[in-house]
Amino acid sequence: MINAFAALEAKGLLEPFQYDPGPIGNAEVEIAVEYCGICHSDVSMIDNEWGRSTYPLVPGHEVIGTVAAVGAGVTTLSPGDVVGLGWHADYCMTCGTCMSGDHNLCLKVQPTIVGRHGGFADRVRASAASVVRLPPGIDKASAGPLFCAGVTVFNPLVQYDIQSTDNVAVIGIGGLGHLALKFLHAWGCEVTAFTSSESKKQEALAMGAHHTIDSHKPEELEKHINTFDLIISTVDVQLDWTAYLNTLKPKGRLHFVGIPLQPLNIGVISLLRGQKAVSASPVGSPQTLARMLDFAALHNITPDVEEYSIDQINEAVARLRSGAARYRVVVNMNRG
Repeated sequence: MINAFAALEAKGLLEPFQYDPGPIGNAEVEIAVEYCGICHSDVSMIDNEWGRSTYPLVPGHEVIGTVAAVGAGVTTLSPGDVVGLGWHADYCMTCGTCMSGDHNLCLKVQPTIVGRHGGFADRVRASAASVVRLPPGIDKASAGPLFCAGVTVFNPLVQYDIQSTDNVAVIGIGGLGHLALKFLHAWGCEVTAFTSSESKKQEALAMGAHHTIDSHKPEELEKHINTFDLIISTVDVQLDWTAYLNTLKPKGRLHFVGIPLQPLNIGVISLLRGQKAVSASPVGSPQTLARMLDFAALHNITPDVEEYSIDQINEAVARLRSGAARYRVVVNMNRG
């Protein structure tokens, strides 16, 4: 039996829950969970904001642990390996996107906490293809958020061949944005942070931003027309996107990794005049995840985390809900 914590209803507290996972699958890995981050996507699933939740629901998709068992067909991982598991737990492995290395775009992808139980547990199972070994130099206690927030902001750097000479801005300095600043600084880019929070300006500079811009002041945006090669938006609110498009250079890109729930109000003329692009991306493929981990280890990039013990799991969720966390929340599954 697997001992877990589950929400039994929408917006419910997490309660002790046991389930029998059955025999391990041929291509599966069972991970003994040591740490698990909490992401806003976990809260969205607990609350059934996306209409995809089934209960009991065991959240947790920023898993760090040790391989406890492997299926008979698994050759890439062995018991004792220190690994991580992110938003995706399985892929079809036969479609064109999987075969070309874009597993994260597979139409039959299985998210770790949608239709299956996640990492707020002593064990969790996933396809070996979705489980990535941690390289030396990665701190286990803070590594969980790299498997969701980290790869989410790292993925566009790879997908769009961002150069070290590019001028890049980040909208929103939170769980996603603070890691974007760290990665971009290490990538070699000129980095600007858009933030409306006075308290976060100095923190953004310490994380790697060379400049900050007050996003609540339209006149500040107007001073930066034709400045950026790329803007990464990590926020989930509606903004004046045309104003941000105006700060892009010709052929610049406004890229979304945060998810505003309202349709984007963008005129085509704003794009056409500078041959600009608007795009979005999810988490990365396992290959991109591994590359991101190697880059993080090389440059000593770690998420800023607040750690809670397993008996504080509902306090940890409440802390994330409050929006006050600096900047990710991780639960230590080993401590009572």
